Amino acid sequence: MAQKPDAVVFDIGNVLVNWSPDQLYAELLPDPAARNRLFEAANLNAMNEQIDLGAPFRETIYAEADRHAKNRDLIRAWHDRWIEMFAPGIEGSWDILRRLRKDGVRVLALSNFGRESFEIAQAAYPVLTEFDRQFISGHMGVIKPDPRIYQMVEEETGLAGASLFFIDDRVENIEAAQARGWQGHVFSDPQRLAHALTEVGLL
Repeated sequence: MAQKPDAVVFDIGNVLVNWSPDQLYAELLPDPAARNRLFEAANLNAMNEQIDLGAPFRETIYAEADRHAKNRDLIRAWHDRWIEMFAPGIEGSWDILRRLRKDGVRVLALSNFGRESFEIAQAAYPVLTEFDRQFISGHMGVIKPDPRIYQMVEEETGLAGASLFFIDDRVENIEAAQARGWQGHVFSDPQRLAHALTEVGLL
């Protein structure tokens, strides 16, 4: 059996709540080719990365919209209808988080997330207020998988290496954590997560 961790670190998007811009933009632009053209022309993913790095939420999106007048309303929807991209909750993961806390395991968040959008997320999903400690990239000025973000978690918590068990849906984020000695699990569903945590003695 692997070392029993002292803390479990959760990513948020696609681990605790589904994150899918396509579920909004498929409604706004039913044609997949048109959606691809919009995302490429406006580079919405790069825009979102800037928000994750701490850029202001509304101002960043509206400025991008103003640069693409033909698609202004579509781009503004990233702000105005953001919550429709962040749904539904993954309730099986919520149950795991709460079981861990009930058992006295430290539960942390480490997520690429904007400052204002995270406040919206917490209001919509109160489970996101239940961490012992939150590490949100918009406040930290660095995003996964930059090694600095993992170092910051270590410095703030006093934990390192295999004492940390990290859950994320992106392989590159897990690999960056494992390069520092953390244990990791690439999330696909709550059942597999529960099994992985059982294997390290936590459930």
